[in-house]
Amino acid sequence: MLIVVYADLEDKVGGMTDEINFLRNVYEEELRELQASIKDTSVVVQMDNSRTLNMDQIVSEVKAQYEEIAARSREEAEAWYKTKFDQMSVQASQFGDELRIVKGELAEVNRLISRLQSEIEAVKAQVKNK
Repeated sequence: MLIVVYADLEDKVGGMTDEINFLRNVYEEELRELQASIKDTSVVVQMDNSRTLNMDQIVSEVKAQYEEIAARSREEAEAWYKTKFDQMSVQASQFGDELRIVKGELAEVNRLISRLQSEIEAVKAQVKNK
């Protein structure tokens, strides 16, 4: 009985192997036919460039962006110059105050010098009269 089952299995394997070989040959023949038909096929590619560019809109958008950047830059420059001007005004005010103080001190020293010169002249005159 084991020999009969074994023989049946061998027959089935042989039949399946024959079927696989047959299907493989059919596949290879169909593949060759497809490759031959592809060689003779030409492909035409068309592009649809129907997009329309609205250059006026693009130019106006770029112009608006440029004007916005220019306005922002102008504001930043004006703010920087205002800050610098304010700083220089404060410094000028401080220097003006210091200048007035120094002029006052200088006037005081000049008065002191004049008084001392007057005293020296008076002492010289006293010494000369004795």
